[in-house]
Amino acid sequence: FLFHTQSKMKFVNVAITALTMARSVSAFAPSLASRSPAFIKPKIRSNAFTCSSLNMAQVGRLTEPAGQMLDKTDVFIFDCDGVIWRGDSVIDGIPETLAKLRAAGKKMYFVTNNSTKSRAGYKKKFDSLGLDVPAEEIFSSSFAAAAYLEQTNFKETGKKVYIVGEVGICEELDLIDVPWIGGPADKDKAPDMGPGGALPHDKDVGAVIVGFDRNINYFKIQTAQLCINENE
Repeated sequence: FLFHTQSKMKFVNVAITALTMARSVSAFAPSLASRSPAFIKPKIRSNAFTCSSLNMAQVGRLTEPAGQMLDKTDVFIFDCDGVIWRGDSVIDGIPETLAKLRAAGKKMYFVTNNSTKSRAGYKKKFDSLGLDVPAEEIFSSSFAAAAYLEQTNFKETGKKVYIVGEVGICEELDLIDVPWIGGPADKDKAPDMGPGGALPHDKDVGAVIVGFDRNINYFKIQTAQLCINENE
């Protein structure tokens, strides 16, 4: 998520709900992380869900991959968690598959919605698994957030970014010289919850980026909310 404070749109409830859900989602569980259960509340009727309704999109298995796909496709886009690797182990057959595609002159890109690493961080992970993947083929959500700020000329506003997330977002913002606060530095902070307690916040924050955060706390949530609601 990336919120511009100028919009004054009421995203706070959505952000807080999503952040609360983050504690229960593994950083390497794409089947869970890619969904948004906090935002979607389906109407459930008795006996409404059956095997057929849960598997409405049936995709047939390729019987002749070379003729049905390989010869007709120039670009392949791969997810990372659960597709290229599982945890810290490369999935069987991946090195051979990537080598075959490169030998055939195919273009490949690797995308992930896990913002805990920057492109440089993911490059190191690919290297550690023995996979020769150029940095320019890697697209993470941390990079996407930074690219958006760069394309919208956020740096020229003179504002800074408040980060609810991990080092991947910080590293990507550093590469485009956008100032930021928060992130891992706020993991042990707590607001004053006593009578009359108030949390001061930086009035120069012009955007809030929210990514996966294994050290989420109330201080981060409250600071993000104040920056979104109170800043110009």
